[in-house]
Amino acid sequence: PEGVYTLKPRFSEKFKHHLLVENVPGRSLILMHPANDAKKELKGCLAPVSILTGIGKGLKSTHLFQKIISSCYQAFDRKEKVTLTIKN
Repeated sequence: PEGVYTLKPRFSEKFKHHLLVENVPGRSLILMHPANDAKKELKGCLAPVSILTGIGKGLKSTHLFQKIISSCYQAFDRKEKVTLTIKN
């Protein structure tokens, strides 16, 4: 849903360094990680893509995600709060 969500750093063997989206109403463990095909690769998580190629599909997710995670982790190192704003 629309809103402003806090992002936190997270690590798992499956996704390595990625992001946790906190306080999503009615949901838990919403992650942000690379994926080019939402239907095949995501189960309620978020994935950035550089180029949209269709509904729920895109290209260069890993490339864009690396830029996002780098910026976020630099902010975390500076003890800054990182948020994600969702708007329709």
